[in-house]
Amino acid sequence: MSAAVAPIPTRFDRWLDRIEAVVPAPSAWAFALRIWLAMMLALYAAFWLQLESASSAAVCVAILAQPKRGQALSKALYRFLGTLVGAALAILLVAAFGQDRVLLLVSFALWLSLCVFVANFLQDTRAYGAMLSGYTVAIIAVANIDTPQNVFDSAISRVAAITVGIVAITFINDALASPTTWRSLRASLSDVRDRTTAFAHACLTRGDPGPEVALAQISAIAPLRADAGAIAGELDDGPQRAAGARSAIAALYAVAARARTFATAIRWMGTPTPAVEEARAICADLTGGEGRPGAEALAEARARLCSLLVAAVAQDEPDVDEVVALQRALDLARALDFARDGLGSLSEGYRPLRDVSLPTHRDFAVALRAAARIALTFGLTCLLFVFAGWPATSFALVQVAATGALSALNPDPKKFANGVLIGMSLASAFAGIVLFLVLAGGQGFPLLAIAMAPVIFLACFLSLRPATFGVGFILLVFFPVLVAPANPQVYDLQVFLQNALLVILSAGILWLTVRLVLPVSPERARRYAFEAGRWDLRDALVGEGGDATTRTSLNSDRLFQYAQVNTGPEPVRRRRLELAFAIAHLEASAARAHAQLRALWPDPALRPVTIRARLLLDEGPAAEIPDAARDLLRAAGGRGTEAVLAAARATSDLVAAARIIERHRRFLRRLGLPGL
Repeated sequence: MSAAVAPIPTRFDRWLDRIEAVVPAPSAWAFALRIWLAMMLALYAAFWLQLESASSAAVCVAILAQPKRGQALSKALYRFLGTLVGAALAILLVAAFGQDRVLLLVSFALWLSLCVFVANFLQDTRAYGAMLSGYTVAIIAVANIDTPQNVFDSAISRVAAITVGIVAITFINDALASPTTWRSLRASLSDVRDRTTAFAHACLTRGDPGPEVALAQISAIAPLRADAGAIAGELDDGPQRAAGARSAIAALYAVAARARTFATAIRWMGTPTPAVEEARAICADLTGGEGRPGAEALAEARARLCSLLVAAVAQDEPDVDEVVALQRALDLARALDFARDGLGSLSEGYRPLRDVSLPTHRDFAVALRAAARIALTFGLTCLLFVFAGWPATSFALVQVAATGALSALNPDPKKFANGVLIGMSLASAFAGIVLFLVLAGGQGFPLLAIAMAPVIFLACFLSLRPATFGVGFILLVFFPVLVAPANPQVYDLQVFLQNALLVILSAGILWLTVRLVLPVSPERARRYAFEAGRWDLRDALVGEGGDATTRTSLNSDRLFQYAQVNTGPEPVRRRRLELAFAIAHLEASAARAHAQLRALWPDPALRPVTIRARLLLDEGPAAEIPDAARDLLRAAGGRGTEAVLAAARATSDLVAAARIIERHRRFLRRLGLPGL
């Protein structure tokens, strides 16, 4: 029978495809409408309240423009807190150095660099709040450097405008039923769970697919972190849903890792024993099909795997490789259960079985360079304007501080700087067109709202596309800054051209500094990541590795970030990635082994073997670790089920650490690790 031939698309179909690729989706139109309404509501309220800078309320809405309600609420909270901290410090700095401009600018540069440094160690909206508290001082203190007596009034007006903006966007999002974060996260998390269980099934049936495929799976899980932290404020049971989402994400990391280590353990064995084959069949059933086993099926699987593991340890001469494989199968079943429970908690709002954190990888050296870069950039810009003798350059200094701080938190500062340069240029052009061609001296709020609508809609559409997000965000934020809505509206062409020139100049300064002032090249970023991994591995080997669940999440995030700077020829990239996974696996194994051995230490019968095993992990030689693991299994054989299971967990990680050290001994020696 001949295969069915797909119909050839007509010219009309091709034109429809092109139109659909360009025309925004209905959800994008709804998002743009909400942002425009919120900006106009904030402006109207600011005019009615006679705030000093009404445009700040509209700018606040633009900065808080997020497609989902939870994202906007989370960002609004930390924006308000950051504004309060920045306003208080601005008043303090002006009170201390109001008569000395040099000391004021130097103290601000130090504060801004400190905020950027701290923000690099925080996550998501908390990082934004820390960074905002830095450049808020510029908006209040530096902008009033010639009129320090106005700083207090400016700070009060700034806080009031931010409050108006937050209330406006919150009201519009609620009134127009903005999409909730938890619902979209539930759909995304369910889809990623299906992909992760399919990955685990492939590992069980066909073997380890390699680090590249594992990295692709991690890359699918990692973006869910941000939404997991944004849903706590959406509902009354939001904290429970957020905890469930975090638990599920951590479990998916564990599922991917345990499936690979189970496949690796079978490879170490050579010929699997009947017990291992049964364990593989059980796990394959759990991950096969739709990969969504219920609580009862998971409980039965865990019970059977526990009995297989206890029987393996009870043998006269336990096979450590068999114990490793059975323990990894049991770990996989437990991770699947946590994933099921976490997704159920996210969907229904009940308290999950556990509440875990999802730490992210941060490099001290990268944070330090980012802080030094923003301080040098601001200082050099001040010197440039002083020698140039330009008037009213405090406006440009504020923009340099704000965009420089934002770039310091962006994963790709160069791409962000490109977006700032293009967005500033577009904002200047559109603001000029709206002011002097569309409005052309007209007054009245309805006319202003209609004139600003097309640009706001365009900026929202651009911000929803990942490729043009930077351009859209900058256009949305700086367009109302340059229009500067007021009551009555001011039309001063000279002032407008001066401000437009200064914002474009500040964008050009940012574009140059991210390339010339302490840039972080891919080679340098890789070196920093390996150095951080080396120190964490040293801590894990001596028993200071911390909680195993959080370490798995941290290592997964480190691998995800490392892959973004893993450039070069394909064989070199593959080898680097293999070594990065080896470091992560060894660190997690050592941390878990020490934790289990510490739990077994109070038992007098097990204390000598646990001490020996910990010393071998700490000081070596690593070749004796498998023998110590066998001694531990023999000693725990008659100590009860709990002791047997704890010894099996410790043994699996001890043997895994020994195998990794044996496989990568030459590389690990170059890291200067003890006992190698």
